[in-house]
Amino acid sequence: MHLRGILPALTSVALCTVLAGCSTPIAVRPASATADAAPDRTVPEDPAAAVDAALAALDRRAEVAQLFVAGVALDDLGDAEALVAQGVGGVFLAGRSAAPATELAATTARWQQHAPGPGLWIAVDQEGGAVQTLKGEGFERLPAAAEQGALPAGRLAGLADGLGRELSSAGVNLNLAPVADVVPAGTEEGNEPIGAFGRQYAGTGPEVAEDAAAVADGLAAHGVVPTFKHFPGLGLVQGNTDTRAGVVDPVTDADGEQVTAFAEALARTSADGFVMTSSATYPRIDPENQAAFSRTVVTDLLRDRLGFDGVVVSDDLANATAVQGIPVGERATRFLAAGGTLVLSCDGDLVPEMVEAVLARAEADPGFADVVDAAVRTALTAKAEAGLLG
Repeated sequence: MHLRGILPALTSVALCTVLAGCSTPIAVRPASATADAAPDRTVPEDPAAAVDAALAALDRRAEVAQLFVAGVALDDLGDAEALVAQGVGGVFLAGRSAAPATELAATTARWQQHAPGPGLWIAVDQEGGAVQTLKGEGFERLPAAAEQGALPAGRLAGLADGLGRELSSAGVNLNLAPVADVVPAGTEEGNEPIGAFGRQYAGTGPEVAEDAAAVADGLAAHGVVPTFKHFPGLGLVQGNTDTRAGVVDPVTDADGEQVTAFAEALARTSADGFVMTSSATYPRIDPENQAAFSRTVVTDLLRDRLGFDGVVVSDDLANATAVQGIPVGERATRFLAAGGTLVLSCDGDLVPEMVEAVLARAEADPGFADVVDAAVRTALTAKAEAGLLG
């Protein structure tokens, strides 16, 4: 778990969970027998040494490419071959697919075999309900998170374990879930990105944290890294950043329930999960910048105050309406400068332009170059812990 510190509001029980998680490495299991094409993953005894060795084999462009997860349409997976050849950090499976798990396993295994550097993140959005990328044979249809959150704890744990097993069987090792946003009861219909689709587990922070942590644990038990999203919370906004510009949460502050739900979820889980940033603006935290581009949100709040030192991934910085007013390359440089780690670009064709922008700014700005160095090391450390540097 990547937590250096805990908010004072967290309970002593949660603190014990954090301390236990910090001292216990996550067991990464090989993919199940239903996906022989998926590679075994071995976590190195000395992750730092593995990172040093990986860095020694990468030139500067290859290092920067590791900071990008590039989208490829599920109805045209052939495009991924070129992306993989560019040495990107990962591939995001965009859209919906009815392909069986065995077919996807063969495809993802081929990508892994042809990756020119470290192993790839193979990422999906597999939440449940309206947001379920993979629906073919080998993937159970998942209820929406609101229904999942109503299940008894044992049944939710079983559902999460099955989800982790299914994704692993297809060679998927990164799920952009669970949602840790808190949508207060009675406000669901007015919350366009989350509540309107039942993507929230519950209406209070403690309930959301408990359920999100349970899902994260089920994923991690099968070597699938969970992603808590969308920090510092989309539960109180009205507009959807995917389809609207200027989405604002005028209520949430650094001590609000949206934020503490993330802190509590991270404290409860034993998984080395990622955190995804929102592209909305939070005037009571940073009135000037969208969260993804806010050093106040990403570094001061998430990293320094909450103590999270793991991977921070952006929401989509390619197609989302919320970012269209920002030049493509600047989206990547601003996110990294804020303290982010992995840039998610659902349009893989934009990644080369983003990489060039990061390289150019790093060449001209030594301070930014140091930021990039730190992000690369964080990204590769996560890969070491996931068995992707072996």
